[in-house]
Amino acid sequence: MTALTDGEWHRLHPATPLLRGGIILVAILGFVLANFRERLVDWVFGAPDLPGDPLQTAYERGQIGILSLVVVGGLVLGIVIFYASWRTHSFRVGDDVVEVRSGILFRTHRRARLDRIQGIAISRPLFARLFGAAKLDISVAGQDAKVQLAYLRGGDADRLRQDVLMLASGVRATDAGGPATAGVAPEAPSESSASAGIVGQRVRELLAPERDPDLAPPESVVSIHPLRLIASLVLSSFTVGLLVVGAFIIVTSLLGRREFFLILILPGVLGALGYYANRFTKSLRYSIAATPDGVRIGYGLLSTSNDTLPPGRIHAIEVSQPLLWRPAGWWMIRINRAGAAGEGSAQASTTMLPVGTVEQVRKVLGLLLPGFANDETRDLVLAGMTARSGSGFTDAPARAWPLRPFSWWRTGFAEAPGAVLLRSGFVWRHLSVIPLARVQSLRISQGPVRRVLGLVELGVHTVSGPVRASIDVADGAVGAAAFERWTHEVVLAEDADRSHRWASGGAAPVGGAHPGGGPQTHGGAHPEPGVAGSNA
Repeated sequence: MTALTDGEWHRLHPATPLLRGGIILVAILGFVLANFRERLVDWVFGAPDLPGDPLQTAYERGQIGILSLVVVGGLVLGIVIFYASWRTHSFRVGDDVVEVRSGILFRTHRRARLDRIQGIAISRPLFARLFGAAKLDISVAGQDAKVQLAYLRGGDADRLRQDVLMLASGVRATDAGGPATAGVAPEAPSESSASAGIVGQRVRELLAPERDPDLAPPESVVSIHPLRLIASLVLSSFTVGLLVVGAFIIVTSLLGRREFFLILILPGVLGALGYYANRFTKSLRYSIAATPDGVRIGYGLLSTSNDTLPPGRIHAIEVSQPLLWRPAGWWMIRINRAGAAGEGSAQASTTMLPVGTVEQVRKVLGLLLPGFANDETRDLVLAGMTARSGSGFTDAPARAWPLRPFSWWRTGFAEAPGAVLLRSGFVWRHLSVIPLARVQSLRISQGPVRRVLGLVELGVHTVSGPVRASIDVADGAVGAAAFERWTHEVVLAEDADRSHRWASGGAAPVGGAHPGGGPQTHGGAHPEPGVAGSNA
């Protein structure tokens, strides 16, 4: 284990005050320099005064020196506050808990139990990468329960993540009969070494979003070509909405209402370009792989991030296909995971495959749910994605067409070992896969219209997220039998689940990569009362 997991309190990266408040300081300095620039030209070259100079009055009254002292004093005060905040911000990692305390006037003390950890993400914003720093986010089940360490040295963040995941897995030093060194990344070369140098090290960090690529086997990595990523953004629903709004603006401008064109077209174009650029850069250099700690997803160009999901932390999976993607055969994979609902980067933390082919979907599902790696379940997944009816699924009866005239033949469910599959949609195809051990509750309902048609609605509830696992038309008798059967199987799956300590007791869950690569069992967080993922 590294020194950061010795149970003592440690401070963050020395550049943290600058990284956390650097944007504010740069903005203030930029404002001051932009206004002093005109006066500097006047002093040096004798240029005439420019109208509207905000410092003109101060210059005429001889108050430039006083104003400069006020600005410098404000900057010094800001630096002192940031430094004091850094001094009072510390963390420690014990055998069972991660603790963070911070604050000057108002103190905050956050604790995260290791067996409740849902994932650990390391993000490197562009400004922080210039200092070799990284931000480590520990996601815990619950609303606003994330523990954040911003910022750490890049190498320390990688090693701390591995140490925390090893402790969370249930491994102890006595288990190995010696020092607990398994899973610790090799020490990074010294930044002061003559061969590497600080510049060379920063260049390598800027080129590699994943600091330990040796843990990701090349055969399990899925990559996305930039041209496919661009095409998927162009063929997205956002583009369709943009075209509709653009057509409306053009029509109204031709009818004489040109203020719509002048007021809306420029902000709209800038906003659309910003959206496309943001989505494109965040999805570049995407990769997903199985590691000894779980499934790891990396992405980003200027600001990079890699997120590790321990085994059993995936509560639901959705494979979807918009209508415009159908000719190209592209699909998207999103998941529900505890602790991601209230995060600002929830979309990135729940998207496992932004755009991919059927073969890539199979590979990613094999990583997320190792129990779905055999041929039988692969055929079932393929049928749920593309087949119109049958193929192992129990579809809605023909009398459901008044409620779902275009998709009743694609609405149905299937059962696989330890999981339930639900498919629906005609324009936008959906296939949801829910591990039984992750189910929070089941629902069967029937309104007056469904009662007349002999139909029911089935719902499978998990933690909050983008995946909505339900089918709204199913045969009444078949749906009631499935409801009773799933209720029994969910209880058995949760009783057998031990994935909250995935490296102890020989349990290997579905919902994350298996550390040893052996046979898998379905599971997630242990369903004891109060433990994240069972009854959150």
